[in-house]
Amino acid sequence: MAEVRCVYTGEPSVILVMSRPQAPHRPFFHFGNPFRMISPKGSQMTPNLCALLHTFEETLAGRLRKLNPKDKNDVLSLSWMNLAMESLCGTHNDIKTLIAEMDLPVSAWDEKWIDVYLDISVKLLDICIVFSSEISRLNQGHLFLQFVLHNLKSASSQQFIRARSSVDDWKNHIASKNPRVENCSTILDKLKESLDLPKVKNSAKGKILMRAMYGVKVLTVSVCSVFSAAFSGSASKLVDMNVTETYLWAQAFNDLQSNVNGEIRNVYSSGRVTVLKELEAVDGIVKHLYPMIQDGVALADEEVFKNSISDLERKAQSLSQGLDLLTKEVDGFFQILLTGRDALLSKLRSGGSVSDRMLMGNVEGHVGKTITNHKHENMLKANGDGQNLGEFGGLFT
Repeated sequence: MAEVRCVYTGEPSVILVMSRPQAPHRPFFHFGNPFRMISPKGSQMTPNLCALLHTFEETLAGRLRKLNPKDKNDVLSLSWMNLAMESLCGTHNDIKTLIAEMDLPVSAWDEKWIDVYLDISVKLLDICIVFSSEISRLNQGHLFLQFVLHNLKSASSQQFIRARSSVDDWKNHIASKNPRVENCSTILDKLKESLDLPKVKNSAKGKILMRAMYGVKVLTVSVCSVFSAAFSGSASKLVDMNVTETYLWAQAFNDLQSNVNGEIRNVYSSGRVTVLKELEAVDGIVKHLYPMIQDGVALADEEVFKNSISDLERKAQSLSQGLDLLTKEVDGFFQILLTGRDALLSKLRSGGSVSDRMLMGNVEGHVGKTITNHKHENMLKANGDGQNLGEFGGLFT
């Protein structure tokens, strides 16, 4: 009789069968067994648990590979940022699925695991508020561009004076700094410092949970630091992490981090003030138009002038639409985090497995403020979206 061992961990399963002499076992992974480190002493790592973890880590690796831009010019386009936020949403949903498939009820969670989950989610809720605030601010700049286009198309003798004023307003608005974004790096630093998750003893499911949460956390910190660098105009906001090859997704992550962070640093070191491709495209056209607006348009340049106006209109619309889509993705991520917290705390309350510190402590009070801030941001965005040229008629007279 011989024990059947998990193909991933090498740990004994619960089934016993007759065995025959076999050739020496060849490692499934060329770099060794990445699952051996999670095998708990005193508990059974079943083949089913191994398979669940393997699926989670392979899925994460696939998301990371998809996120790695094939062309450096794709780094920090709004379409890439949307894809990055989709990856975050998908990975956070994946860990919910993993917990459900492991049949790991909240009542079986160690208090340290709960602390980790609540701490991560409250910080990420804060970061979502920051990102929503900055996206909304950038989108408000679209209004100034509408003023520019409206004036340039008018027959008024004052068209260039008004257009120049609106261009100046747009440039000042885009160049201004959002203090919330400046503070975002503090939150990210705290998340990075807490990457080391609590040790788990005598619980195979607990070890798998902590290992999976590490992957979620690394991806989240990385993406959020890239967003922070893009919105702040500073490569110093980037966070670099070293992930060992014991994780199936390590190579995919290291490649992604190297390519994206490296390109952002190259962009900023070249003197450019933004890495957002669509914003940079609009800025380039505005700079091309500005001398013509300032000095007037010669008859020979009228065709060039008209083409530049058309380019500005098209690029400005692309920027606004991209920001709108990104807003929806960030809001979706916020809701995933919020519903996850609510579900966890609801189960803890109903099961009597939660301490007063968790329910009444600073974390929950902080979340209440975060939700209030998010509602306020949404009201501001709704009001901003409702503003059209007709409502600003006084500015065009």
